[in-house]
Amino acid sequence: MPTILITGASAGIGAALARVYAEKGWDLILTARREAALTALAEEIWKTHGQTATVITADLADPNAPAQLVAAITERGLTVDGLINNAGFSRTDGFLTTDPAAHDAMLQVMLLAPVALSRLLMPGMVQRGFGRIINVASLAGHMPATGGDTLYGPIKSFLIKASQGLWLEARGTGVHVTALCPGYTLTEFHDVNGSREEVSAAYPAWMWQTAEHVARVGYEACEANRPQVTPGAMNNVMKALAKLLPNGAALKMVGGHAERLDRL
Repeated sequence: MPTILITGASAGIGAALARVYAEKGWDLILTARREAALTALAEEIWKTHGQTATVITADLADPNAPAQLVAAITERGLTVDGLINNAGFSRTDGFLTTDPAAHDAMLQVMLLAPVALSRLLMPGMVQRGFGRIINVASLAGHMPATGGDTLYGPIKSFLIKASQGLWLEARGTGVHVTALCPGYTLTEFHDVNGSREEVSAAYPAWMWQTAEHVARVGYEACEANRPQVTPGAMNNVMKALAKLLPNGAALKMVGGHAERLDRL
């Protein structure tokens, strides 16, 4: 059975992707900082799908974590056939008022760790002639950056572009690479960054998608070897508008979005 490594697998889109891949017959390696949540998910997956889920805790904010994680996987005699770079978080208090250490952690977890893990694991996939990589980006990566959550969008833009480059390099090797770009998704993400009340009040229920829906769209897109997928018709309309509008108009649009949240 193929085995897939999922970072940030303790909740939200990461956990939903774990359930989808288990349903499709994959064994799993689940990693995040919260061991109890990972263990509970691993037990659920075994009971529901009969798939093995190995739990390895890691804090990807540590620059040494990707290499240590791969070493721990190798020590267990496991082969990684798929990689989902999902771990991430945001800081919405503003660039100038956020602790620089928090920005360093964002860049390490969401940008440098995916690069390192891809570089460590993709050569084996190419050699074996089979592999799957999903980089969980965001609709924000297609939009102009917003004030307040200043680094989040640019980091996700990087993931989209890096995924496109990897997709081009992997053509003909049996390795599929996809950037998954969800919009607003019902997870604990906004609870963690403290914006749940504001975003829930600002946007109607029909704009939100479930983590399970996002995960299934991501799975199907990666199997089809699509370099990028954005779940949801409205999200694709917003992505298209951001590309078509002049820079000034696009910045005004996202600036109005930020001001709307601040007023709530």
